[in-house]
Amino acid sequence: MSTLDQRFAEAMGAALGPAFPSEIALAVSGGGDSMAMLTLAHNWTHRWGVRLRIVTVDHGLRPEAAQEAALVRATCDELGHPHDILHWHWDGQGNLMDAARRGRLTVIGDWLQGTRHLLLAHTRDDVAETFLMRLARGSGVDGLSAMAPLRDIARPDGSSFSVLRPCLDMGREELRHYLRTLKGTWVEDPSNQDDRYERARLRKLLATLGGYGLDAATLAQTANRMSRSADALRQRAAEAWTRIGTEDSAAATLSFERDSFAALDRDTQARLLAAALQFVAQASYRPRSAALESLLDRLLAGGAGTLHGCEARCGRTNLRIFREYAAVAATRTPAAAGLWDGKWLISHPDCADLTVRALGDDGWRQAETAREHGPAHAISRGLPSLWRGDRLVACDALNLGPGGTATLVPGARGFAGFLLSR
Repeated sequence: MSTLDQRFAEAMGAALGPAFPSEIALAVSGGGDSMAMLTLAHNWTHRWGVRLRIVTVDHGLRPEAAQEAALVRATCDELGHPHDILHWHWDGQGNLMDAARRGRLTVIGDWLQGTRHLLLAHTRDDVAETFLMRLARGSGVDGLSAMAPLRDIARPDGSSFSVLRPCLDMGREELRHYLRTLKGTWVEDPSNQDDRYERARLRKLLATLGGYGLDAATLAQTANRMSRSADALRQRAAEAWTRIGTEDSAAATLSFERDSFAALDRDTQARLLAAALQFVAQASYRPRSAALESLLDRLLAGGAGTLHGCEARCGRTNLRIFREYAAVAATRTPAAAGLWDGKWLISHPDCADLTVRALGDDGWRQAETAREHGPAHAISRGLPSLWRGDRLVACDALNLGPGGTATLVPGARGFAGFLLSR
């Protein structure tokens, strides 16, 4: 039987080989999984001559977090690797666990700078627990799919970094046994036993299911099979898009030929609609299934609706998805900041006192005859425009101003690439 070091090396080779990067980064919390990954990565990088950078994020949610970060630092000092501690603070909005995960990736993404690859210590048990969580929510094939061993994470400026999960075929207890054998240390996060959190409750449930043939390994295998099915369904949706879809990057809208869309099977319809909403809104997650199915029914009946920060309308020949004005009405930033709504790069010869905001009805009125040759009113309202006080200065979509003042982030995949990456 292969050792964990051999399995780790095989996973790294499958994800990155044969030309390994000169440097990789690890996110280490101090828990058993990540501390074991630190040791595995130390052994692997020593063999292959790859430099390691270690980072720990202190979420400020528990008083013990600082001590845990200090434990990681002490271990890194012993192994001879640089270690940084980052801080993230919850604003009290949304789900705590989800916000912490997103916040962690954001601050680490900024910290990475030129380092392209980040290792995370997700295990087979994490895959099984996530499967149960999503099964409880009624998720379909995509939701029940296993975590990808390699995934690109986009930054707001259009660049990206890659997340690697080389421990997905390893069990949590295997990693702890590895650490115990090597006299390693780790800490147990008390939130893992706190029934206020869904994952903690399902972790306890999973421990009781093995006697029924539903152990972590079995559930993880099912999630992996779901991943293969999801890949095939994504490919089918992408092929449908090339036949019936159109992308307008100037107005950041997507459209489908109405009758051709109606002729597709239901899964492909839902997949295209969900991805279109996510793409236009640049949202991290796809919309909830019930709301998505409801909007799809309305569109197929010739209606319209809003969801996920987007508006969808069925016209005589096309279904069109565009940014909902209400979702960006309050989004105002200085033009000098250079980015608006997470996807528009802003540039103007004189940015000093300009503000970027959605065109809205006021801008539509000020545009006067220029709007005759631009997108429709409903689409234009949610597009970026530059203002000096209450006066409209520029709006590329309506050909107002010097031009080139708002362009989509360069390097971003088109919708076809986005579809295949979901």
